[in-house]
Order: sequence, then structure tokens, then C-alpha cells
Amino acid sequence: MKNVAVLLAGSGVFDGAEVNEAVLTLLHISKQGASYQCFAPDTQQTQVINHLSGEESSEKRNVLQEAARIARGDVKPLSELNVSEFDALIVPGGFGVAKNFCDFAFKGDQMMLNEQVEHVGKAFKDARKPAGYLCIAPVMLPYIYGQGVRVTVGNDADVAAAINKMGGEHVDCDVRDIVVDDNHRLVTTPAYMLAENLPDAEAGISKLVEKVLYMAA
Repeated sequence: MKNVAVLLAGSGVFDGAEVNEAVLTLLHISKQGASYQCFAPDTQQTQVINHLSGEESSEKRNVLQEAARIARGDVKPLSELNVSEFDALIVPGGFGVAKNFCDFAFKGDQMMLNEQVEHVGKAFKDARKPAGYLCIAPVMLPYIYGQGVRVTVGNDADVAAAINKMGGEHVDCDVRDIVVDDNHRLVTTPAYMLAENLPDAEAGISKLVEKVLYMAA
């Protein structure tokens, strides 16, 4: 049975992991006959957003504790992830990726990565183990994989331009499709960068999970 590490950036589209993307990822890993373990950094969220009003809140929340809401409590600190115990890595999106895993939401192409996230991403790269990144998460890939890595966030011109400026190669992609970089053993899909409903997101995510697990075979 293949074992997949899943990185969660909290819980909630505007300040954490996109919940639908995370759940669909876990669902399709299981449907493919693989197992998973969720991880999140044990750090404070950069922002807390009231998801009803869309306004920023003054309260403080912990990324690991919030990720536990999605993982039904079964989530481990990212510092405990050992790449040798896993066959693949998948990173769902959500603005928490652009706020808690890196600071792309605030600095664009001048962003920096969270040290633990960068370490884990590069560990899977160096081990030649496949990885899948959803939604906004591919903005991190030029920093992890280096110049020329082929990725997609769909067709957002501004984000695509930032990815290209950071050294990546953005490929426009339909919401229900994936982009595969065979050289880097990497799969990306737009998910809720483009999705207008659950079926849109599910179609691309299911293809991504299937391809990542095929690469891990």
C-alpha cells in the first residue's frame, strides 16, 4: 500500500487549507487504495479571517490545531515528517498556503517559504518521489524545484506571471485537467483557482491523485 504525506495549511479557504480540496484529496487517496498521514506546521496563522464576513479578525489561531479540524484530529507536526516513510507528497491549496506556507499573498514574486515547508518539499524532490500541488500551492514550486519547473494554477495571468518571474514555467490548464512535469515527477491542477463547484474541483483532483500514485508505483 502506498503511503502519502498530505500538507495542510490550516482550515478554511481564506486563511488555511481549502477544505473541499483537502477532503477530496484524502477521499481519492483512499479510493486509490493508498493510505495517508496529514501534517501541518505547529505555528501561528499569519491571519485569521471571518469566513462569514470576509473580514480579518484579531484572534490568534494555530495552523496545526486548525488542520486537525479537517483531519479529525489525526494530524502531526510538520517537523515530524520523515520522507523515507512516504511514497508521495500532496499539498492542497487555499490562501493559507500563500500566507502560512509562504508569504506570496503579501510579497508576490518576492516571497519566501516557511523553512519547514521548503525542507519537506525539497526532501521529496531530492528523493525523486512524486508530488502533487493544488490550487495556489504551485507558486512555491520554483523555490523548491528550481528553474524551468512546469506548473499550473489554471489561467490567472498575474499569478502565472509571478511564477514565470520566479523561474517556473506556467502552463494554462482547464479546471478539470492536470499538468505533469515528468522530469521533476510533479503534478499540478487548478482546483479552486478556477473551480466554480465541487464537480469541477473533484475532476482535476482525482486525476492528480491517480497520476501521483501511478508515478509512485
